[in-house]
Amino acid sequence: MTHAQLQVPPRRAGAVRRRGAARAPIADLRRRAARGVLVNGAYQVGLVLIGALKGLVAAAFLTRADYGLWGLLGLAMWTAIGLKQQFGANDKYIQQADEDQEQAFQRAFTVEMIFAAAMVPVVLAVVVGFAVLHHNWTVLAPGLVLLLILPSAVLQFPLWTFYRTMDYRRQRTLQVIDPLGGAVVTVALAVLGAGYWSLVIGLVAGSWAGGIVALRASPYRLAWRYHGVTVKDYVRFSGPLLIAGLSALGTFQVIYLVGGAPLGIAGLGAFTLVGNLVQYTDQADSIVTETLYPAICAARERTAVLAEAFLKSNRLALMWAVPFGTGLTLFASDLVHFAVGGEWSPAIGLLRIMGIVTAVHHVGFNWYAFFKAQGRTWAFAVVAMINAAIVIGAGIPLMYADHLIGIGYAFAFAEAVGLAVRGVLLARFFSGFGILSHLWRAFAPTLPAAAAVLAIRASGHAERSLAGAVAVLSLYVVVTVAATAILERPLLREAVGYLARRRAGEIPAT
Repeated sequence: MTHAQLQVPPRRAGAVRRRGAARAPIADLRRRAARGVLVNGAYQVGLVLIGALKGLVAAAFLTRADYGLWGLLGLAMWTAIGLKQQFGANDKYIQQADEDQEQAFQRAFTVEMIFAAAMVPVVLAVVVGFAVLHHNWTVLAPGLVLLLILPSAVLQFPLWTFYRTMDYRRQRTLQVIDPLGGAVVTVALAVLGAGYWSLVIGLVAGSWAGGIVALRASPYRLAWRYHGVTVKDYVRFSGPLLIAGLSALGTFQVIYLVGGAPLGIAGLGAFTLVGNLVQYTDQADSIVTETLYPAICAARERTAVLAEAFLKSNRLALMWAVPFGTGLTLFASDLVHFAVGGEWSPAIGLLRIMGIVTAVHHVGFNWYAFFKAQGRTWAFAVVAMINAAIVIGAGIPLMYADHLIGIGYAFAFAEAVGLAVRGVLLARFFSGFGILSHLWRAFAPTLPAAAAVLAIRASGHAERSLAGAVAVLSLYVVVTVAATAILERPLLREAVGYLARRRAGEIPAT
């Protein structure tokens, strides 16, 4: 199956191109996207390094009690802020194609202010709720101070103008002011003995620094421009995203609330550890998909381009996600015993299940960007509610029956259903798409490496030592890289060609 065989059916017969829709040259979109992957990848690496450095330095000067209080604040704040991001104006602003872009920006900025104001009582309720539930009113004062992040986040909205035009270098250069400035303030205050207030003030200071810089760099004048139709469009677009976010949030909240009895605190800790490990499979796919989203919006009425973008971007991301997820399954025992310690042994079974689950999850993972580009966000709410219903409905009895492994079975069942649902949605979106053939192609480069590892272990020659584990892991990586280079050679050559800024005519078609 090639992208030429896929077609995106029009939303209605005789549909015409919206006014102001950009029709940028395809080669230019490809080059911008390729360079954007590098810029966004470097930015994500920088965020990890800044966060790790800030955390290590702050930990040296803060007490465990300070960190415990910060944990409560962080859970409360990021719960609310995460919902705000789901119900924000940014994705819809990228997707619109109005003729007057300054007016479109000002209307979107107005909607962003309205959404942020609506989140203030939500954040306040979450902070008060945590204080009541944990009988700790100390969180109230810093929680109220953290409310100042909401207006500063609105001031950062102009950054999305650079994202929309795929000027990733400019966007990320300005965007790094927030985490970098926050880290500097946090470390300085921690050294001076400010305790958990160093984290609170650092977060607020960084956010306001980022907002002021974004405000000064805005290519459009900021103005209040309320337009009822625009507000309704944005609510219609973002409402299903909010439902999807609430469904995902509710799933994990239920697991943590109910799981204490069958799993115990240690079991919940193992579940958290596994979640922290498998989340790294999202990194490559998220970077590629987020980079492509403006290009997808610009080309949303060019069916062949959308089909090509979907297949190639997902295949590129799967080159990382499938080997990483499969590797977690194969080397779960070695990872736990040699990296995090034998006391985490109960997590091995769950990690083995979740490794494969997360690898399969990335087959067609980027579907949401293409649906958002055409405004079909209702699908996100449906998929998220189905997933939440399965994980909660099956997970609670399975946790009581099989403890930690039981929740793994629930996620595996939910992923199997999710894969089928994605297949149906994508087959309707791209005529001729088959999820099973896409699944097979995604796992094909990893199968020889997995077979080699299993064969060595079956022969009894694999040493259960750190050196032996490293040797087998090295073999797995080498075989996977070699198989990927052979099976995906045309796509890799094309990607490297764009990154090397070669002319479009020099890049082989796939």
